[in-house]
Amino acid sequence: MANDAIYKGLGQLGQASAIPASPQEAVLERVSNPHADTLYLTRFVAPEFTSLCPVTGQPDFAHLVIDYAPASWLVESKSLKLYLTSFRNHGAFHEDCTVSIGKRIFGFTEAKWLRISGYWYPRGGIPIDVFWQSGPVPDGLYVPDTGAASYRGRG
Repeated sequence: MANDAIYKGLGQLGQASAIPASPQEAVLERVSNPHADTLYLTRFVAPEFTSLCPVTGQPDFAHLVIDYAPASWLVESKSLKLYLTSFRNHGAFHEDCTVSIGKRIFGFTEAKWLRISGYWYPRGGIPIDVFWQSGPVPDGLYVPDTGAASYRGRG
């Protein structure tokens, strides 16, 4: 890893890291944004997100798209991957998972704006799509379509 000061204090990047037992135990990390004076969008896509149904314990699957306009901080991507992976053994409804993830990243990074789109695969024959954003899109921010279609089944 580079010796740049931006990387100091990171505890997960560049080394083996265990999967956190729960989202509450997961440690998000952040680094200083070298372009904090510029309005731009960063997108993370997790096409194989997994959590558990809180009632049956059966696995639930989603395609998550996280768009954010960073301010002073960037979320470090390995810590984000470990955080998202921590949901594999976490029981919660689709809405709770999606909105909780969005709010935690938004608050932790102190972003200018964040949107999370959760495209959940059918449970009980009904797909559930969940969307949350922190507020209006900032003027001048280019926000492309998520590129993920709602579930269409075989038709």
